[in-house]
Amino acid sequence: MIRLSVNVNKVAVVRNSRGGTIPGVLDAVEVCLKAGAKGITVHPRADQRHITPTDVREIANYLGPLREQVEFNIEGDPRPDWLDLVREVRPHQATLVPVRPGERTSEAGWSTETDAEKMKVQVRELRKLGIRVSLFVAAEENAINWAREMGADRVELYTGPFAEAYSRGRQEGADSFARFVACAELAHRVGLGINAGHDLDLENLELFRRLPYLDEVSIGHAIISRAIFQGLAKVVGDYLNLLSKK
Repeated sequence: MIRLSVNVNKVAVVRNSRGGTIPGVLDAVEVCLKAGAKGITVHPRADQRHITPTDVREIANYLGPLREQVEFNIEGDPRPDWLDLVREVRPHQATLVPVRPGERTSEAGWSTETDAEKMKVQVRELRKLGIRVSLFVAAEENAINWAREMGADRVELYTGPFAEAYSRGRQEGADSFARFVACAELAHRVGLGINAGHDLDLENLELFRRLPYLDEVSIGHAIISRAIFQGLAKVVGDYLNLLSKK
């Protein structure tokens, strides 16, 4: 079964908009796990506009006794303070994501023009700590090959373009999906695991879950948005039911 890693950033956005501790990020984690999710994702940004280092530590402590059952995935650009935090809490997976100044959310995968030697050192160090490393990349052949050269364990395919194509019509969605299939097959051939994330929802995931060799999807915005009206536990269950279909 494809693993669902629920991104709880948006819960922290709501909390931070008012200050204080409500809604509680740990409360959201607990609800997601009781609903059956086997993964939790956070993205602590430098500006701390949602998840904070304190949140990361608290989630890591909460998940500690559940380490064999639930994976913790920390996303972020490999700046020094982010790397220090990852070294401290030792998640199962570190997903390295490029950050552009002023962006609302991630807008693109890593450029193949990224400093290769620096990236290789960062990937190698994280892997030595026993942390699986995933690189956030576009569904392009050169990006897949670049990730392999960097020494990553997995790629996380940036699915924003697929979601946009799917929203314009089923045929455009199918055409976009075909490109993702080709990249997934390439990633598998070169020994990379495959994650995916960005703008996936219950509608477009009906198709995308059929991606060959798909290990994990990370979904936050769509889940939390739907949960506002239907309840978090129910919505996590809806996603798990979809992903478990044959």
